[in-house]
Amino acid sequence: MARPALTVALVLASPALVETCRPWLPANRYESVVLTVDPGETLAAVLGPRQDDFDAVVLEQSLLDAEAKEQLLAAGLLFPAVIVGDLKGQVEYHPEELHLPDDQLAQLGYNVDAAISRFLRQGRADGRQDDSSSSARAVSNLSDRLQERLGYLGVFYKRDPSRFLGSLPPEERGDLLLSLQRTYRDLLASYFSDPAAANQALESFVNTAFFSDLPITRTVEIHVDLIDEFWKQLSLEGHKHDFLQDYRLALLDVMAHLCEMYRRSIPPDLPLSGTASSRVRRPTDQLDASEESS
Repeated sequence: MARPALTVALVLASPALVETCRPWLPANRYESVVLTVDPGETLAAVLGPRQDDFDAVVLEQSLLDAEAKEQLLAAGLLFPAVIVGDLKGQVEYHPEELHLPDDQLAQLGYNVDAAISRFLRQGRADGRQDDSSSSARAVSNLSDRLQERLGYLGVFYKRDPSRFLGSLPPEERGDLLLSLQRTYRDLLASYFSDPAAANQALESFVNTAFFSDLPITRTVEIHVDLIDEFWKQLSLEGHKHDFLQDYRLALLDVMAHLCEMYRRSIPPDLPLSGTASSRVRRPTDQLDASEESS
């Protein structure tokens, strides 16, 4: 049997959370490795001995404080990361990390792929100018290993069609759409009041939309349905709702980020004419096929 493409370390304090995450990391693509942090033990001590055994980490937010972050950076323990916890709009580990609340874990696999892509694209995970030599070497070694196995940005433009929305079983498809609705609700709720938190929600939504081949029409539908829900609630409570039209900016923001992901997903040496170009799917090309299958 072929080895899964990616090995993901689950570093989560709650055993229940581990069991919740595992179904959203399909065994044909991911091998999940559970790492337990015992009382009094540091994240650096847990991750250090196994740093060559996995390609990405899923970290519970409660395990990351300022001291844990500094210990990881000082030891050069930098990995593509998805942080599970509240959207606080702050960097918990390094700037290329992605965030998912625990009620949106149906998007976990897609965001692991996106976290690896971000890591490879940036070249180094913490984005600082004062990297220690051990940190720089660790990032370089992991980047080299990922590029050798996946190809540069391989997970970014070689999406897995079996994980597209239209290819999922009905129950899993419904769970994913519900999760995306929750993420979009988080985006709208903080869009004007907390831009940093909104950006974390936006990144999760766009990453999942890209890797799951979510039809553009479905994205618009999610936006319209939520705005309509807000409009009805405000009307019932006797509040003004004219300001809701301003949230069109959020939809435009999502579309702009999606377009940028599709632009980056096209290999730079791909010809733009002839038969090769016909194989490139632009954002609008996905509409009919995905919508029909869903």
